[in-house]
Amino acid sequence: MTARDEAAGLFGPGSVSWRIDRELVVLAGGSCALLMQAAHPGVAAGVVEHSTYASDPLGRLVRTLESSFDVVFGSRSTADAAIRRVNAIHRRVRGSRPDGTPYSATDPLALLWVHATLVDTALRVYGRFVAPLDPAEEQAYHEESGRVALLLGVPGDLLPPTIGELRAWMSARMADGTIRVTPEARRIARSVLRPLPLVPGTLQDVAHLVSLATLPSTLRRQYGITWSPARERGIERIAAMSRRTLPRIPARLRHAPRARAADRRVRQAGSVT
Repeated sequence: MTARDEAAGLFGPGSVSWRIDRELVVLAGGSCALLMQAAHPGVAAGVVEHSTYASDPLGRLVRTLESSFDVVFGSRSTADAAIRRVNAIHRRVRGSRPDGTPYSATDPLALLWVHATLVDTALRVYGRFVAPLDPAEEQAYHEESGRVALLLGVPGDLLPPTIGELRAWMSARMADGTIRVTPEARRIARSVLRPLPLVPGTLQDVAHLVSLATLPSTLRRQYGITWSPARERGIERIAAMSRRTLPRIPARLRHAPRARAADRRVRQAGSVT
């Protein structure tokens, strides 16, 4: 492996993953992905029993983001270490749901659901609030992200080959009730959406507007999240303004610091070689 390959990590400059995941506005969809993940009963049970989501919600969020950025924007050795760390954590997360059904964080279908929520959320937030993506770009992101899914334990024969099939699988799981909001999921949602007890709830709601707009309507209803045509129109105005404004904002303000550091690392490795 060359110095540049090590510096570029799993994806590198020119990848759709770097282009999409570097946008800070995409992070605004993070709570959407978390609420979708919590709607998997096994995932919700694992979070409740093995996570600090209730006692340290912001700390847990920071650690999750750091791991994600290590995988996407870290050097190859950093990304590999992060994947080993996540896999080790998953091997320890197992138990039984309140109804006695066993769960495990290494369950292939649970892993696929978590992966799917991250891919679908990132694509929809980017496409709506940053710039439209054509089908080839969405498929490229799906394929690049699929490499990480395989490293995290999703079986190759289970991973849908196209982004359209992945989304169809997600829709089917929500329609047949496999994905549903349980009492555990509602407890997680309260922690995700209102993590700061001293901050007025209305202010915290504003921070989640992008996520709530992106959350599938069936899950919004199950979580008891109020939505309306007026709110949807307001979000569309915000999205249109975001698409117009972001191209004028300097990279140092719109791109994640870890993404900018990755760009510098690759440039420096190229100058050495």
